[in-house]
Amino acid sequence: MSSDSIFVHKMWNDCELSKMVQEGIPFPMLSDAGGRVGKVYGVYDDDAGVETRGRFLIDPDGVIQGYEVLTPAVGRNVDETLREIQAFQLVRESKGTQATPSGWRPGKKTLRPGPELVGNVWKEWKTEMAFD
Repeated sequence: MSSDSIFVHKMWNDCELSKMVQEGIPFPMLSDAGGRVGKVYGVYDDDAGVETRGRFLIDPDGVIQGYEVLTPAVGRNVDETLREIQAFQLVRESKGTQATPSGWRPGKKTLRPGPELVGNVWKEWKTEMAFD
């Protein structure tokens, strides 16, 4: 979603996205003309009339679980967004009995939250979760 019009979205899709994403993006692009939604999320710049680039990960209950807002000169990382969605899904499915450390990927070891983990994350990190 952006404050760009549907016509700008079409031009962006036809001239840029279609050359980068073979089958096209698998979701609709939404226009927030006037920035009403952007104002609610605090990313609309009234002076410039545009929204700052960002993403909001919202769970099925409508609760924001994560967000990132970047200046226009810095690109976002789709792989990291997907990793975070998978991590949020795993934690939700486990009803909070599992936690995912920084850099966690599906199939990697998770952590068990609890008092015994406090001050000992480094041990788990060192033995099981070293950087790939």
